[in-house]
Amino acid sequence: MRPAIALAIAALLAGHAVVPLLATPADKPAPAAQKHFEPFKDKLELRSDDDTLYVGSSGFPDHPMMVGIRAWQQQVPLPQPYTGKNAWQIPLKPRLADKPISGKTSLYRGAIALAINGVPIFNALNNRGEDSFLAGELDEYGGHCGRGDDYHYHVAPLHLEKAAGKGNPIAYALDGYALYGTTDANGNAPTDLDEFNGRTEQGVYRYYSTKKYPYINGGMRGVVTVRGDGIEPQPRDSPVRPAGQPLRGAKITEFVRDDANQAYRLKYELRGKTLSVMYTIQKDGTYAFVFTDAAGRETSETYRRRDRKDGPPPRKGE
Repeated sequence: MRPAIALAIAALLAGHAVVPLLATPADKPAPAAQKHFEPFKDKLELRSDDDTLYVGSSGFPDHPMMVGIRAWQQQVPLPQPYTGKNAWQIPLKPRLADKPISGKTSLYRGAIALAINGVPIFNALNNRGEDSFLAGELDEYGGHCGRGDDYHYHVAPLHLEKAAGKGNPIAYALDGYALYGTTDANGNAPTDLDEFNGRTEQGVYRYYSTKKYPYINGGMRGVVTVRGDGIEPQPRDSPVRPAGQPLRGAKITEFVRDDANQAYRLKYELRGKTLSVMYTIQKDGTYAFVFTDAAGRETSETYRRRDRKDGPPPRKGE
């Protein structure tokens, strides 16, 4: 393993930002798909071969997170080790499938696309088949955290259009086809999209974003491999603590981040009271959590990230 990649993996497992790495040979032009991720190249690993673009990331965006969520499972955003062999893989030679896969009935597990900032995009329907947006599960940027404290979007990250540049993709589906904003190159909202939110333009298939369901690519129009209702290969998150449970009536009101010190605070309201979760990623690789209840009482927990091969931490009672 090259030192730069090893350093990136070690840094991320310790909770630090990704060490940027552009590994495409200097004498070989970067593929167009790779160039679309380069507005965020300082936070990504970007490399490619003849068939695949590899995108390494922490899945931890620059923008505010979590505020506005009113259906919460007590998860918080943590950087994830989507690097090295666990990086995202985008096919550079996508092919339309003879039997496309609809997101209405399938692909409830894992990501179906990757935003250009390295944050994964999941099916607009959650793992219960419900519209995540309409269920109140998403923040002001269309994202929330999964059971592994992994932040991801469920609707189009339209805020990325400014960074992407006019007429450029804001994401790539895992079948290799690009996902654009709500308008085409002429500035018009397409009215002839298929059930997957896409259409063919000058011989190239494109997905588009919409303000209504399916919001993003409504499944896989291109060829992919599906196992266990998820697209493979794709990275795995790395939980550091047991998965949370739904907290009915809670609404997240604030998320404060101090990235320099890797310290974060989430506030939420429940039955007219304000509660909070504070957590810090320590230099020794541990994650220190402080939970404050409505009466101001504090409880503390410390966790350490386990290798994914060992499986996620056990639930309470197991």
